[in-house]
Amino acid sequence: MSASLPGNRDLPASQYDLSTYWGRVKQSAEISDPRTLFVSASGLENAKRLVSSYKQNQVQSMTPELWQAKKVVDSTLHPDTGEPVFLPFRMSCFVISNLVVTAGMLTPGLGTVGTLLWQITNQSLNVAINSANANKSTPMSTQTIVKSYFLAVSASCSVALGLNALVPRLKRLSPATKTILTRLVPFAAVASAGALNVFLMRGEEIRQGIDIYPVLSDEDKAQKESGGKEQPEKSLGKSKKAATLAVSETALSRVLNATPIMVLPPLILVRLQQRKWLRQRPRMALPVNLGLILTTSIFALPLALAAFPQRQAVKTHTLEQEFWNREGGGGGGGGGGGKDQKVEFNRGI
Repeated sequence: MSASLPGNRDLPASQYDLSTYWGRVKQSAEISDPRTLFVSASGLENAKRLVSSYKQNQVQSMTPELWQAKKVVDSTLHPDTGEPVFLPFRMSCFVISNLVVTAGMLTPGLGTVGTLLWQITNQSLNVAINSANANKSTPMSTQTIVKSYFLAVSASCSVALGLNALVPRLKRLSPATKTILTRLVPFAAVASAGALNVFLMRGEEIRQGIDIYPVLSDEDKAQKESGGKEQPEKSLGKSKKAATLAVSETALSRVLNATPIMVLPPLILVRLQQRKWLRQRPRMALPVNLGLILTTSIFALPLALAAFPQRQAVKTHTLEQEFWNREGGGGGGGGGGGKDQKVEFNRGI
């Protein structure tokens, strides 16, 4: 993200009001725009140069070209490391990366082997995305990643196979209801294992805490920008409570994202398969399913990502007591803290 590039002057966080949900939806749509995937390496370097020129006071105001450069940078670079996120695991590639996997999980009539294979594939992708977009101030060991992966795979496969075995035994339900419940089994597996996956993959953040930064006042920002020498953002320390909040909100946003994608397409497809047109053209079921998943995913992702701010400010009294009177604990001219002062952290995506 732009915060990781050199310069003392901060760019505006967004063209939109991030204190409102719809402002964050518009910003999330920018970050998840698949068109940014086609930006070349030279295009990314040019975007970084434009952003850096603003941060170094060489450009005085935001222009359409600079906003576009910020969009490219924000959707490509990790906010903690400043390095490009591996392309298939960027939020701008999320819809495309998940399309085939989601279609596979929602395929009607999957047997035991098919269910296992698609759940394993989905959790493998989840682990990669969660790892690539996690807060990097608390790195994870390879052992932790592997352990988390196998636990998440076990959870998703257990839920999917368990519910697939349970639904046919519900004798009081009508065949139509059983069909609908069977189609919703993947949602239950994905939602439960997806949330668990986030907690497992980012558990080290909860155990060790994540970096907390002061919320700078306008006076602090002006002083920072006037300084000739670049001043890196200084952490106030690590907070386990902030980490718990960050990971919990990310897990909830994963469930919010999975809900429409895993619920609406199978329910709509069940209704469409009762229509004469699709019964006469059974081969069209797959492209129709893909179209439903793609359309739902495009709209669902920004709505889910916007549920919580990525760069989040909280009052110090909600964190550990060591932050209550920490110098520079934000928002009030850089003064000496207090429980009503604010600090901020990167939630991760």
